[in-house]
Amino acid sequence: MKKLTILILLMSWPLVSLAKGPNCYTWPMNMTMVWMKNEKIVDIQDLDESKTKIMQLASEKIKKDLYTQIYHFIFYDKNGNSYEVITKSQASYEECSMSDVNKYLISKSQVHQ
Repeated sequence: MKKLTILILLMSWPLVSLAKGPNCYTWPMNMTMVWMKNEKIVDIQDLDESKTKIMQLASEKIKKDLYTQIYHFIFYDKNGNSYEVITKSQASYEECSMSDVNKYLISKSQVHQ
């Protein structure tokens, strides 16, 4: 019985050790849209926010209530063009904007018209 308990604890340990962190996608998403506008990649008014895809790739607790978070965004404009961006920022449960947002444009797909 003791071995079974230890086995169950070992199997469930990865679930306990995951640092989910706060749900802070809006800060990096908004900063990325402003950045794309400023860099003349795409204007915010041209984006179709209803089609935006958001995936959190990582969240690592770096100290009490402070997390480094990595997000993958796919933005679509009204013409069907897509813009894939990876972001890295720090967040807490109290404040999503604990740091600047590092933004990396990894793909820009143009629809042929």
